[in-house]
Amino acid sequence: MTIADTPARLAAIVHEDGGSREADALLAAFARSLAREGWRVGGVVHERRTDARGRKGMYLVDLAGGREFCISQDLGPLSRACCVDPAGVAQAAGVLRQALAERPALAIVNRFGELEAGGGGFVAELAALVGANVLVLTAVARKHLAAWRRFTGGEGVELPAQALALGSWFSAAARRGEGA
Repeated sequence: MTIADTPARLAAIVHEDGGSREADALLAAFARSLAREGWRVGGVVHERRTDARGRKGMYLVDLAGGREFCISQDLGPLSRACCVDPAGVAQAAGVLRQALAERPALAIVNRFGELEAGGGGFVAELAALVGANVLVLTAVARKHLAAWRRFTGGEGVELPAQALALGSWFSAAARRGEGA
């Protein structure tokens, strides 16, 4: 199945494990580009940065309102565990519920990651947005691709991490009137 012949409203940038920074940057740049063209874009993008005390943190940034949600927790310098804070993710889910109410042309969900692969995180919001006929774009690492395919029933579009691929998918889907 190709981008041209699929009706999927849900697409994901498929990136290599460990390649999330590039996918994050691509999602953010794509959202800004569409907004400059006059499209209404909602949802959240992922940013990593260091605070004034030198601590690294992960944030979700509301594309429509600019609010930020810290989604990392300090597990200590020796920890190798996932430091995503489910409470921060739950707070940011409100942005996706707002996007559902406002029905933008495109909703961006920062990623289909560990939480979503396990059935948590933003899976309810992803399903609700797609069910409401809103175009949704996210990112998924190869290690979560099987869970992504189960979640989408094989109907989600899998895109390479290339701006042209994102633009082609969005243009085709928006032209078919699949977006809100």
